[in-house]
Amino acid sequence: MDPAELTALVADVRRGMIPAHVYNDPEIFALERDRLFARSWVFLAHESEIPEPGDYVVRRVLADSFIVARDEDGQVRAMFNMCLHRGMQVCRAEMGNASHFRCPYHAWTYRNDGTLVGLPFHMDAYGGEDGFAKQGQTLLPAPSLGIHQGLIFVSLDPDAPPLRDYLGDFAFYLDLYANQSEAGLELRGPQRWRVKANWKIGAENFAGDSYHTPHTHASVVDIGLFREPKASKRKEGALYTAGPGAGTTYKLPPGDLDGKLAYVGYPAEMIERMRARWTPAQHALVEDDGFMVSAATLFPNLSLVHNWPKIDDAGTVVPFISLRQWQPVSANETEVLSWFAVDAAAPESFKRDSYKAYIMCFGSSGMFEQDDVENWVSITDMAAGTMARRLNLNSRMGLTSSDKPLKPPLADFSGPGVAYQGFGEFNQRHWLSMWSDAIASKEVLL
Repeated sequence: MDPAELTALVADVRRGMIPAHVYNDPEIFALERDRLFARSWVFLAHESEIPEPGDYVVRRVLADSFIVARDEDGQVRAMFNMCLHRGMQVCRAEMGNASHFRCPYHAWTYRNDGTLVGLPFHMDAYGGEDGFAKQGQTLLPAPSLGIHQGLIFVSLDPDAPPLRDYLGDFAFYLDLYANQSEAGLELRGPQRWRVKANWKIGAENFAGDSYHTPHTHASVVDIGLFREPKASKRKEGALYTAGPGAGTTYKLPPGDLDGKLAYVGYPAEMIERMRARWTPAQHALVEDDGFMVSAATLFPNLSLVHNWPKIDDAGTVVPFISLRQWQPVSANETEVLSWFAVDAAAPESFKRDSYKAYIMCFGSSGMFEQDDVENWVSITDMAAGTMARRLNLNSRMGLTSSDKPLKPPLADFSGPGVAYQGFGEFNQRHWLSMWSDAIASKEVLL
C-alpha cells in the first residue's frame, strides 16, 4: 500500500470514519499479518486444557502452528510445529498426550519439551555429532510466552513487553471472568468453525457494540429467553476502555453483592468464593456501581462473553462464560474458536446447566451466534467492491461534531480506565486506534 494512502486511511480511522474496504482488503490483511500479529500478544490455550505432563494442543497464530504442551516436569511450552530437518509439521493431531513427537517424514523425534532426541541413522547419514550436532537442538520455541490466570499467550516478538505489563488495567476486568475461585477456570472445547467474514468485525462487536443487541437479537427477547438485551436495559450499561481491552456491562437491579450475583444465577457457594477472591474495587463495581461485565475484547483477537439466559420453561436463570478467538484466515474468512469456561470449583450441576446456557446462545449453533454472523458475512461481502473504496463508515456514535462526548465519562465508576453510560462507539474506536497504531508502524519483525 502506498505510504500516503496508508497515512490517510489511518487518519480517517482515528477520527471514527472507517474506510469500508478495510473489512475485505488483501493489502490490509498483509499489513495485519506482518505488523500486527507479528508483534501482538495472542491467546493460544488455557492451562486446564493441558493439565497433566504430556498433554498438548496444537494452535495457530495465523499461519504459524504451535504445539502447546506440558512437559514431563510440568512446565508449559509453546513450540513452533516445524521439524528442524525438512520443515514437515511435527505434530498433526489437534490434541492428545505424548512424551515425544515424531516427524512423519524422516522420523526425527523430539521430547515434549522440544529437545531433539531421535535422528535415524545419525552416524550413517551425518557421521554422528561431527556432521550434525544433535545435542542441544530443540524445536523453535515461541519468542515470548506469558501466562495470566491460566490463559496462555505467545508473541512472535522476542522483545514483547511482559504479558502482565501488556494487560495493564484490563487485567482488572479479565479477572472478573477468570478468577472466581482459587481453582481458576476450566475450559471445554474449543468448537471451531469458519465464517466468510473479516476477523475485525467480531473483535470490534464484542469490544462494545451494545447498540446492536436490541435489534439483531430481537427474537431472543421476543421468545423470553433473555431479559437483558432490551434497548432500555442496554443503554443503562457502561462501556469501558482500559489498557489494551474494552468491554460492556449490564446494569443490575439494586441490592448487595450477594443479591446481584444471585440475580444472574450464581449459587451461594460460588458467590462466597467470588467474594473472597475479588478485590474491593471489583466488589464495588458490582455491588456499589451495579455493573456486571458482559462482552469484552482483549486486543487483538481474544473476546469474552458473560450472559445469563433462562434455560427452562420454569424461567431458571443460569450464567455462562465463553472465550473466543477470531483467527484470521484471509481478508474475508475467519476461523472462530469458541470455548465454554466455568469455575473449576463450581458444583457439577451448575457446570451442566451453565454449559446448556452457553450452547443455547453461542457456539456454532447458538442463537446469538447465528444472528451475528448473518450481519458480519454481509459486511464483508459489501466491503469487497469498488464502491466500498468510496465510502467511510461512520463510527462516531457518542461524539459531537467537535469530538466531545455527548455525555461525560462516569465519575463514580470503580473500575480502571474510562467508562461511559449509554450508547456509543468509544470501545470500537479504542480497538481501532490500537489497530491503526499497529498497521501504521514502519517496523516489520524479521
